[in-house]
Amino acid sequence: MSTKPSVTRPKSLRVKMQGPEVDLGFQWSPANTILLVAGIAVLTVGYLNLQHGSITMAPVLLVFGYCGLIPASLLVRVGGADRGE
Repeated sequence: MSTKPSVTRPKSLRVKMQGPEVDLGFQWSPANTILLVAGIAVLTVGYLNLQHGSITMAPVLLVFGYCGLIPASLLVRVGGADRGE
């Protein structure tokens, strides 16, 4: 029975084989967290209104949560305007 010897590469070679780490300039800030929590709260209130039979307020809250607050929490940049492209 012949066994293949295991080949271990030096650590420096493994690091070179990996691609370079790219900074996309995205930083999560407390403002992003506040917007995300507000979006989740608005969605919760919207679904509770939907459960109670509201046909006007529930859709408005759900659209505002899904199309306004949740994307805003991902897109807003606070400070660091000189960073990035």
